[in-house]
This record gives sequence, structure tokens and C-alpha cells, in this order.
Amino acid sequence: MPSDTATAAPRVPRHLAVIMDGNGRWAERRRRPRMIGHRAGARAVDVCIDFCIARGIHALTLFAFSSENWGRPEEEVGALMKLFLGALEREVDELDRRGVRVRFIGERERFSASIRERMDAAEAQTRGNDVLHLTVAASYGGRWDIAQAARSLAQDVAAGRLTPEAIDEAALASRMALADLPAPDLFIRTGGDTRISNFLLWQLAYTELWFTEALWPELDAATLQRALDDFAGRERRYGLTAAQIAARPLAPDETTE
Repeated sequence: MPSDTATAAPRVPRHLAVIMDGNGRWAERRRRPRMIGHRAGARAVDVCIDFCIARGIHALTLFAFSSENWGRPEEEVGALMKLFLGALEREVDELDRRGVRVRFIGERERFSASIRERMDAAEAQTRGNDVLHLTVAASYGGRWDIAQAARSLAQDVAAGRLTPEAIDEAALASRMALADLPAPDLFIRTGGDTRISNFLLWQLAYTELWFTEALWPELDAATLQRALDDFAGRERRYGLTAAQIAARPLAPDETTE
């Protein structure tokens, strides 16, 4: 017979944001070139996508290449660009078949024309999918994101389409990357560092943070599940007291039980 007491389903984040750190160190520990680590890290991306689809996580944002990464040695940057282009050519059809929508955020104009064309094609091919919203942050920085949102509002003010008094948090948020998605509920960083490194500075304001010593190529479903289990046990108060949270309805961008 069914129990008289219903068992609540575990909380699952709707939006997961990830810094994929540790590829180079993974290779160095094996006395292999850093690019071997980046190739191994590409396989870990598949693990993360599979996990999100299986757990019903609706959005996944991956920090693939930061604005600051352009300052790495030219040989490594060039090899990363080849790896990125190859992944775009190989993976998009399978992601499309599985219902994954792919898009990119960041300073796209810094990439070569061939990579930009593949980005555009991947976004166009998968635009109608809704099983998982996969966003790849490439040539991205959180400060850049805020600056471009402010610039967009300033252009509207200069053109007379907007008054300065109309600019508030909601107006700025509407011009940020990922404005059409809920803010990340859970942030994961692999590799042992405990900082967010200029990633989604605006969007992570009330995100739960989880760090692991595991290097990105070592990622497996068990590690991701530990992060979800920890997330499910946290109380998200959004600046309020526990009593206030219990007494009020949830806002649209908050995770429910």
C-alpha cells in the first residue's frame, strides 16, 4: 500500500553552470602535452550533457574559453581553436538528434571566420530544441557581459528610446547574456580552485556554489550526483529569513522542491 506520507522528490537545479578546470594539470600529471588534457576534457563534456538530460536539468552553461584565455601561449590557443572547430563539426548532429539547443555567448568577433560560421550553423540547426539548453561561454567574461548590457542601454538612451530613469536592475538584466533563462541554481567548478573567475558575475548573485578537487577530465556521474545531493540539502533564502521563505510563494526564477 502507498505510504500516508508523500515523499518529496529531491530538488534538481533547472540551470547548472560549470567552470571546466584542470585539463592542463591532468595532462601534466601524466607527463603528456596539455592538449591531451583538453581532448580528455572534451569527453567530460559529453558526461555532463548526458547527466543533465538524464536528471531533467533544463539548462547547462559551460565556461569553455574566457576572455583572458586569449593571453595563453599562441600554440595552445591555436590548438584549442582546432579542437573547438572539430567538436562543432562532429557533435552538432548528435546534439540536435537528442533535442539539445546549442548557443554561444561571448565576444564572437574574436574567433576566426570559419569558427563563427560553425557557431552560427550550430545555433540555427538546433534552435527549435528544448530538451536541454546548452550554452557555451567562449571568449566570455562576466565584466564584458555587464559592460555590453550597459552599452546597449546607453545606446537606447542616446537614441531617445529610453530614459535614464527607466534603467533599473530588470532593464540591465534584460540585456545580459542568458536573459531568457533562469539564473543558474547551481555552480560547479572542478580543479580545486574556489573562485568564479569572471564567469557570469551578474547571473551568479544567488547561485549555490560547489567546488571539487577532481580535475575536469576526471568528471563522472558520481561526482555530479554528489553536487546535486549537496544542493538538494541547502536552504535558499535569497536574503530573507527561513520563516519568510516558508510563508511566501516562490518567485518565478527560484527552484522549487
